[in-house]
Amino acid sequence: MAGRLRGIRRPGAAGRVLRLAAAVAGLASLPAAGVGPGPLPAAVAGPAAPPAAAAGGAPAAPARLDAAASGVADAGPDIVLRLALSEAVPWRAGLLADPPRLVLDFHDLAFAGIDRPGFVASPRVRAMRSGTLAPGWSRLVLELDGPVAIATAGMARAAAAGGATVEVRLVPVAAAAFAAARAAAPPPPAPGAVLPDPAAVALAPKRRQTGAGPLVVVLDPGHGGIDPGAEHEGLREAALILAFAQELRAALEGKGGVRVVLTREDDRFVPLEARTSIARAAGADLLLSLHADALDQGIATGATAYTLAAEASEAAAARLAERHDRADLLAGVDLSGQGDAIAGILMELARAETAPRSERLARHLVTAIGAAGGRLHPRPRQRANFTVLRAPDIPSVLLEVGFMSSPRDLADLTDPARRARLAAGIVAALGAWAVEDAAEAALLRQ
Repeated sequence: MAGRLRGIRRPGAAGRVLRLAAAVAGLASLPAAGVGPGPLPAAVAGPAAPPAAAAGGAPAAPARLDAAASGVADAGPDIVLRLALSEAVPWRAGLLADPPRLVLDFHDLAFAGIDRPGFVASPRVRAMRSGTLAPGWSRLVLELDGPVAIATAGMARAAAAGGATVEVRLVPVAAAAFAAARAAAPPPPAPGAVLPDPAAVALAPKRRQTGAGPLVVVLDPGHGGIDPGAEHEGLREAALILAFAQELRAALEGKGGVRVVLTREDDRFVPLEARTSIARAAGADLLLSLHADALDQGIATGATAYTLAAEASEAAAARLAERHDRADLLAGVDLSGQGDAIAGILMELARAETAPRSERLARHLVTAIGAAGGRLHPRPRQRANFTVLRAPDIPSVLLEVGFMSSPRDLADLTDPARRARLAAGIVAALGAWAVEDAAEAALLRQ
């Protein structure tokens, strides 16, 4: 199913910016076979046994969705989702807030065809996203225009044909009732996700690198899994940027004196806050988030290095930050009702030291990429409020290596020789930054 990731967004759906230090909340793995839906108003599980493995232990083929016989439509004041499956699989449905979302997780279900015209026939569904959540698990998320409750949710099996139909009926409720239902039964963690809990990773200060040991570089290939990122001419940003991150890792490790950690190694969804937690758990000396976006307004071309700012340096940067953060909402990440994990004053003290280091890293990236013959944006140094840059204790830069909406950039990104030059520029930049950063650390210790 990886590589068949679908997303539908209705015009007018407003983007939202997520808050720092929020915990990931999704839907959990299912109870044992034969256990029916429980009394929880915000999360219900379907009574389906996991697919049997083959005699040699190989996993069964994923169940298939019959998109022509499936869809979501209004039924009077209610919203009804029907999914026709080739076989019964474990599943779970739940609700998330801010914005209101229906989230369904399935064990081994391929969503091919779900983007057919007419699948979403309800104007109350503002956006839809489907795809891989974690190995063996897929997720469907419907963003709704108002609070709802799950009136009924069940799976009916067709004994003769061997298929099954999932039907979920949503009824509109008052905002207070929706909040009360979610408070009584918050959704448990996402199935199969092996990710550091942002709240569980302490912000114990890591000693600044001095050049005596390996430089710990965390590369963050943007998007993945249920969030494919930009799509242009049959290419997906998530796949393109993962391949480049792997090439860049090889180039960095080939230089020696560098340990590289990737926030994802394959096509899976990693929430934004978890990416910084992975970096912290790895003892990162720096975090470099890699993207190759596409703009639907205006023209953008060339590499751009972003550092954190409360206000974006230009409108295009604000739109990109909104788009990147919105991917977590559409993937079913729940960031509602979360307070800051760290007292604001401690975060600001940490950021006071880290922010200049991030600025120097961005400056080195721009200089070295240009020196290596890479194409640069007319304004290659910009600032935006990207969630992935908000770690107060790790120098962080988001690098748009180019824009898939630019024919010239797309040609560069799909050309191995040009990607190698870009990687060489980044390797040179990180090396120069590490030397300068270690020298400053030595002065501070005196």
